[in-house]
Amino acid sequence: MGYKNLSSCVAELESTGQLIRITSEIDADLEAGSIQRRVYQAGGPALLFTNVKGCRFPMLGNLFGTLDRTRYIFRDTLKTIEALVALKVNPAHALKHPLDALRAPAGALHLLPRRVKSGPILAHTTSIDQLPQLKSWPDDGGAFITLPQVFSESPARPGIRTSNLGMYRVQLSGGKYEPNREIGLHYQIHRGIGVHHAEAIERGVPLRVSIFVGGPPSLSVAAVMPLPEGMPELAFAGLLGGHRLAMVARDGGLPMPAEADFVITGTIDPNKTLPEGPFGDHLGYYSLAHDFPVLRVEQVYHRPGAIWSFTSVGRPPQEDTTFGAFIHELTGPLIPTVLPGIRAVHAVDAAGVHPLLLAVGSERYVPYAREKRPQELLTLGNAVLGQGQLSLAKYLFICAGEDNPALDIHDIPAFLRHVLERVDWRRDVHFQTCTTIDTLDYSGSGLNEGSKVVIAACGEKRRELPLEIPGDLRLPAGFTAPQVALPGVLMVQGPECHSPRGLDDAAIEAFCRSFGDDDPINRFPLVVIGDDSEFSARTLNNWLWTTFTRSNPASDIYGIGASTVARHWGCRGALVIDARRKLHHAPPLIEDAAIEARVDALGAPGGPLHGVI
Repeated sequence: MGYKNLSSCVAELESTGQLIRITSEIDADLEAGSIQRRVYQAGGPALLFTNVKGCRFPMLGNLFGTLDRTRYIFRDTLKTIEALVALKVNPAHALKHPLDALRAPAGALHLLPRRVKSGPILAHTTSIDQLPQLKSWPDDGGAFITLPQVFSESPARPGIRTSNLGMYRVQLSGGKYEPNREIGLHYQIHRGIGVHHAEAIERGVPLRVSIFVGGPPSLSVAAVMPLPEGMPELAFAGLLGGHRLAMVARDGGLPMPAEADFVITGTIDPNKTLPEGPFGDHLGYYSLAHDFPVLRVEQVYHRPGAIWSFTSVGRPPQEDTTFGAFIHELTGPLIPTVLPGIRAVHAVDAAGVHPLLLAVGSERYVPYAREKRPQELLTLGNAVLGQGQLSLAKYLFICAGEDNPALDIHDIPAFLRHVLERVDWRRDVHFQTCTTIDTLDYSGSGLNEGSKVVIAACGEKRRELPLEIPGDLRLPAGFTAPQVALPGVLMVQGPECHSPRGLDDAAIEAFCRSFGDDDPINRFPLVVIGDDSEFSARTLNNWLWTTFTRSNPASDIYGIGASTVARHWGCRGALVIDARRKLHHAPPLIEDAAIEARVDALGAPGGPLHGVI
């Protein structure tokens, strides 16, 4: 069956050559995170740092660094989960595959956690300052837990059935926190803990919270799973782990995994917040310091031989990319059961996940119509943007599966080409303004504030997409270096942006006004203005990252020949996205040169990472 604790997983990965021990002294301050990112990019093994500077606890990084290793860790239970998903999607599957049907009830036995009177987690206690003080990026506001499993229960209806386990980052030091007594708890909007916190505030009572680190690997995956309402993450951890999760409680506190490596217990004061951050985040920028809840620490438990698991995030792809890919494998077939009419959804990792969604739906409202236009697709688009964390998306491109049944939603160039060949900018651009976006996205009008756009396309191909820059293309002063980023997509380098947040930029408006309907630039249905067109057009990932992390649809979409009719905006010529860095944007992540040189030395001949990075 699956691993009941982290140490057994580490031992087997090491015995099969999927983990290496680093005995050289490694500093948790910048160095460990840099090593982990480098090894991830190289597709390398899991890393066990056994000699952490100034700390007695070993650190484990890159555990989920490849999809193959993640599948290996959960190899004993994947068939059971596939069987349960198949039964959910098609109950008749049991008739055709009776062996799969038998796996389902066996797996369901592992859903309910079991209470135990004692466990390894209760063996020892320590303090916050004795934990590994991981700092991933130079301007981080302190040390952070980067693979936390934050557990809470409903104050109104306590118990496992109403519990939430989420991966919400935790700041251990820095800022205004009282050392060893207070830590910062950053959770974004649309997270389960927010419901519990709201209930506690309504009652005027502290919210009891526990933070798990390590333990069975299934706990880390469960903490990031987008589960349906009513299914506790602890239950899924048992299903994925292949055993009922053993939980232990002390002195009337919250239950904790008996096999966890570390557990921090405490309460959130309903009346107190402190600035948390900055933190180098998964969009590739710093999330800045903002007021977030404070956890008053009561106790820090750890098991014998405890291992501190960590990751380091930054501009994607990073280790959290593997989480997303693995979750999609597990849950992708369920999408049509949750969103009828939707065939597939792809949250694009290279664009930071939440900024860009691609979707394939159906267009069946008027099947007898001679000319198709988006109708059902718009209904489906609203359903997607009303579903869980998908609601945080800024850009949603959706097309009709009937137009090309073979279209692969994960082939991003092919998907965008399909849309751009069919889209009508006069009709197919639909905004939602003054709404919520991802907490970590600073392109909007404020924290958690921004806009969304649905771009829906269906029907016959409308245009051929240019692959080269027309010889007669002329750009206005201040706009230079045109590059073809993708078929039909022109990147242009624009002047530095100085416009205040949320206001139309005069330079981009003038750019659009300088072209007529017949100008050769309109052969490109999409034009993106950036700070460095060569960089943005160099790779697909560069283009996705700059275009969708640096623009807010309502304030940064323009058009050639634009007009508003009956409150609907559209344009006759090219759609123009202003993806330059703005004054209100957060700074991008930049590595420390001295740290990178130290990591280079570890990868040199004779170093512990030679042949790995």
